[in-house]
Amino acid sequence: MNIRSVLAAACAAVAVTAAMPAAAHGTGETVTPNFEHAIPNIPGKSLTAVVVDYAPGGASPPHEHAKSAFIYAYVVSGAIESQVNDGPKRVYHAGESFFEEPGSLHRVSRNASKTRPAKLLAVFVVDSDDKALTTPVK
Repeated sequence: MNIRSVLAAACAAVAVTAAMPAAAHGTGETVTPNFEHAIPNIPGKSLTAVVVDYAPGGASPPHEHAKSAFIYAYVVSGAIESQVNDGPKRVYHAGESFFEEPGSLHRVSRNASKTRPAKLLAVFVVDSDDKALTTPVK
């Protein structure tokens, strides 16, 4: 199994989100674990996916991810405004994606709409020992 197969499986899994507890990290945002599996051909690495549901106007606080985490983010529905490190703020619409390099600061992550919900699939390639995937920054 290669990384493309694992990423495809994670994206397909959005349609059948596991019935696991969800957690709110910011205002108007819910994070639900979706998929987790060790990557067999990359020892010590795992693939973890979460679904982030944003209420209208919802946002995540500025945050960092595990230092080992490479993140692929796919907008499932709605529109998400994002800013990583000192890059420009950008709005991503359903079907668009972006990534975050390990050690990045996610300064802005919010629903671009005040009237419609938005949904994001975040897929992490991370050290298998890293359990805290997101840490708020002040």
